[in-house]
This record gives sequence, C-alpha cells and structure tokens, in this order.
Amino acid sequence: MRRTVLGRVDYSSLKTDEQIAAVLDSDLNELKIAAKKLISHAARMRGLAFGTSFLKWVASFAAIYLLILDRTNWRTNMLTSLLVPYIFFSFPSVLFHFLRGEFGKWIAFIAVVLRLFFPRHFPDWLEMPGSLILLLVVSPDFFAHTLRDHWVGVAICLAIGCYLLQEHIRATGGFRNSFTQSHGISNTVGIVLLLVFPIWALLTHVV
Repeated sequence: MRRTVLGRVDYSSLKTDEQIAAVLDSDLNELKIAAKKLISHAARMRGLAFGTSFLKWVASFAAIYLLILDRTNWRTNMLTSLLVPYIFFSFPSVLFHFLRGEFGKWIAFIAVVLRLFFPRHFPDWLEMPGSLILLLVVSPDFFAHTLRDHWVGVAICLAIGCYLLQEHIRATGGFRNSFTQSHGISNTVGIVLLLVFPIWALLTHVV
C-alpha cells in the first residue's frame, strides 16, 4: 500500500510488492520448465524401456526359430548350441519366471525321466529345448537375476550374435551368398535380429 509522508507518496512498499511478485513468477516459470523436462524424460525412458522389452521378445523368438531350424533342415556345423545361453539371457522376464517356477520344474523332470529311462522315445530335436529348460530351472540366482539384468548378459548376447553371423557368412561363401541362397535369407535375417536387441540395450544403457 502507498503511504504519505509529509504530503509525499512513499512508493517503497509498492516496489517491494512488485519485486516479490516478480520473484514468484520467476520461480513458477522454473517449476513449469522443470516439470516439462521431467515429463519429457519420463516419456523418453518409458519409450526406451518399451523398445528394449519389444526387441527382447523379437530376439528370443528369433533364437528359438533358428534353434528349431537347426534341428530340422538347417543342419550347419556352426556352434548353434550357443543359442541356448542366448535365449537364457534374452528371454522375456514373464516367460523366464514362469518356466523357472513349478511348471518348468515339471517339464525338466519329465525330460530327464524320458532321457534316462526311455531314450528311444526321446528324439534328438528335443535335446536343445530340454537343455534350455534345465538351464532355466537349475541356474543359480547369480546368473538368473544378476547377470540377466546386467549389461554383462547383454554383452554375452551380442558376442553370440556376432559369432553366429560371421560363421553363417563364412559357411554360405560370403555376405552376398548369405542373402541370395535359398535358405540363406531367412537364416541371415534371424541372426541379424539376434544383434538388434543387444545393440539397442547397450545404447540405452549408455544413454
């Protein structure tokens, strides 16, 4: 409020009120900017997490596809058993914990019984899936929880994907042949999908 001193108007209180209002407006603007940045970063992180989860599903099913292909008509000399640890480290958490529970234990138990007592009724193409189930069930928590959720597990997936890609290109006689032969395209695309997830996951980890 204005005050009159000996017939003169005192504007000191008015200036003080204006300064307080200016400071409050500045603080409110800073809060608005901070809130917008927070929302933007949260949306970005949610988008990155969704992308990582989606690519993990794609990579896991690509590895399963290659594993089935190898057991049926691919028949390569590559060390395709590396697909088992790849699936272990890239398997989506929902399916991983489901198979690591009682359901997976029953499947592993049946597989072991068939393999021990009925080997003639245990086909060769079930060896890799059986090994995968056993690995999921009996793996220590250090591998099942610590390394799976760590960049080390992602780096292992990347190393496996790079190895399989270069071995596949060498087996087909070159990069061009890997995309032109009758079975080369689907195999190459499947192996390339193995690389997309770990590369994306490592980039988001760095960011």
